[in-house]
Amino acid sequence: MAKTINKVELLGRVGADPEMKYTASGIAVTQLRLATDRGRKNGEDATDWHTVVVWDKLAEAVAQFVEKGQRLYVAGRLVQNSWEGDDGQRRYRTEVHAQDVVFLDSSRNGGGNGNYANTGANVQTDDDLPF
Repeated sequence: MAKTINKVELLGRVGADPEMKYTASGIAVTQLRLATDRGRKNGEDATDWHTVVVWDKLAEAVAQFVEKGQRLYVAGRLVQNSWEGDDGQRRYRTEVHAQDVVFLDSSRNGGGNGNYANTGANVQTDDDLPF
């Protein structure tokens, strides 16, 4: 089988405070909406909204430290979900399942220390970036 890649990277602003829940087996799952802007030919910007899902310890860290308006870098993979709505119509949603999250607003990252070693979460802050 030939190699395939399912990877997405986003840099945007959080549209609302993240919502964390737990699965029946006790695993944390946090969902948030991330806005990214792109220029259009007419010179105006258009906003794309992305549903980001974060799991386990990373989900707990995101729920604790991320707020509406914060800038985030998210790297993960695309996941397609489908279900039948109450009206019998097939519904579809594409989500980004995050594997890495970088908090870009250091004033909102839990004091700016960027230390998440105790959580086991793969979280970074702008203080951790080499540029």
